[in-house]
Amino acid sequence: MAQRITLSDIADQAGVSTATVSRVLNGKANVADVTRRQVLVALDLLGYERPETVHQASRGLVGLVVPELSNPIFPMYAQEIEQLLAASGHIPLLCTQTPGGTSEDEYIEMLVDRGVAGVIFVSGRHSDTTGDVSRYQRLRERGMPLVTINGNAPTIKAPGFTTDDRAASRIAVEHLVSLGHRRIGLATGPTRMVPAQRKRAGYQDAMRAHLPEEPLRVVERLYTYEGGASAVRALLDRGCTAVVCGSDLIALGAIQGARAAGLQVPRDLSIIGYDDSPLIPMTDPPLTTVRQPVTAISRAAVTSLLNAIAGEEVPDTEMLFLPDLIVRGSAGPAPADC
Repeated sequence: MAQRITLSDIADQAGVSTATVSRVLNGKANVADVTRRQVLVALDLLGYERPETVHQASRGLVGLVVPELSNPIFPMYAQEIEQLLAASGHIPLLCTQTPGGTSEDEYIEMLVDRGVAGVIFVSGRHSDTTGDVSRYQRLRERGMPLVTINGNAPTIKAPGFTTDDRAASRIAVEHLVSLGHRRIGLATGPTRMVPAQRKRAGYQDAMRAHLPEEPLRVVERLYTYEGGASAVRALLDRGCTAVVCGSDLIALGAIQGARAAGLQVPRDLSIIGYDDSPLIPMTDPPLTTVRQPVTAISRAAVTSLLNAIAGEEVPDTEMLFLPDLIVRGSAGPAPADC
């Protein structure tokens, strides 16, 4: 016989009172959104079928445009944003871009045709300093609320929310300097993209402040595993004992590139990534990385968009969020002969 799940079981799982669980199950309005979400998560974890009374009426569709999902950071953003939108009663429409697939402009037209209430762009063309940004202006002229995540080009006029990439590179370099490294390289993406520009600027700031006699060693590659393997070969040729990477995918490729060259990480070469997704601690070695504050960025972006949808005035400014250095096993002391 299946075990019967009680209100107490749900309350214990959610960390709330049985009275609160009862209010949620009966569709009462006097429950905070955060608390309501805790109870719904508990219901799902316990395998409890949600009663019809807990389903919110839809308040409209919201478009969510993200790059390909092979990079784990983008599913993290998508999941966080979708949960926040669903908790507010909105239905997220996820649009995923892949090379040769549906373009951002095509997705925009599809979303407009479906009458979305607003759009969230994650790492889109808004961060390309050489791209045509008129698509966003046309959306604004239509009265469509929108927000961006991960870097606005200077010509973009829209609320933006992003990790402070300049600070990210700076704290990575400073950590390596504290470990005795001097020949520190940067493997980042194309510098036409705002995040890559900012990472390069932070790297330059830290190198000039702590190692002014050392040349800058910068390699541009795609944000891919293969790009990381290629970048580390070029940086090893320049004598690097440590590499700061523009993404965790680049960093994982760099580790493999170092191994292919007969080196051990971190004994011979230290590597620091950027992003930090759930599987990164399980790599070999566990990757030292700079963590994007995905939850805080997503919450701020969704709040801003929902305020705009509600008719509130939202400033066209970019908000920067400080990242955290997560120290694990891929960065160690500089080699003795360095």
